Amino acid sequence: MSKKASTYVSHPVDAEGNAVYAPEENQIWAELYQRQVPLLKNRACQEYIHGAALLNLPHDRVPQCPEVNKVLKAATGWSLAPVPALIPFDRFFHLLANRQFPAATFIRRREELDYLQEPDIFHEVFGHCPLLTNQAYADFTHTYGKLGLEANHADRVMLAKLYWFTIEFGLIQTKDGIRAYGGGILSSKSETIYCVESDIPLRKPFDALDVLRTPYRIDIMQPIYFVIDSFDVLFELTNLDLIGMIQEARALGMHAPLYPPKSESIV
Repeated sequence: MSKKASTYVSHPVDAEGNAVYAPEENQIWAELYQRQVPLLKNRACQEYIHGAALLNLPHDRVPQCPEVNKVLKAATGWSLAPVPALIPFDRFFHLLANRQFPAATFIRRREELDYLQEPDIFHEVFGHCPLLTNQAYADFTHTYGKLGLEANHADRVMLAKLYWFTIEFGLIQTKDGIRAYGGGILSSKSETIYCVESDIPLRKPFDALDVLRTPYRIDIMQPIYFVIDSFDVLFELTNLDLIGMIQEARALGMHAPLYPPKSESIV
């Protein structure tokens, strides 16, 4: 959903939706998978762990969209949609509104193994797809897409905050402690540990109005996370007047950023 030019090109897919990946690309998936899975214990929420077990993603190659779709469609009616490396907001919201999650069919290069600013197939499939088997998470994502499709540009910028602090970088309070559910966290080696164990970031109880007033940057370890009590919170968001809350947030004003200024940051 970025306007910034990408240096990556997605692989074309055949009539069945399958792409051809080079041996090196499959090896990169294998390395990312093998180092990330052990980090999930006591850091990822149980709903994510359950979804990952349902998907049973391959550990030694890039998964194909059709094989992921079989599980998602049976669980919540969702599917993956192969897309170019970067897509515009209109296309992004249209896909979500139709229960299709965008999946750029490329994987990061080895020199960007630890951090890639744009979403690749590892981020989309490993980070997000396990929780797309959860009905509350899937319903919220669907409603978010429908809302964004009808919103103007200014409101979409505000809606991006809600997505960022939930679907990408959300935390959840469980009986065993705080766990991660955001795909941006769970596909990141460093942030998976940092978000749960570090004493540096601020962790706040989730409040939609508070979220809409909170700036963020995409290129740093997050200085603030919002913690939901259960996935019912996401489901309940689908019944709120979010556009009305956006207007209220504007009237109240934005919070001061908890990070150094940067011209290309999203605020």
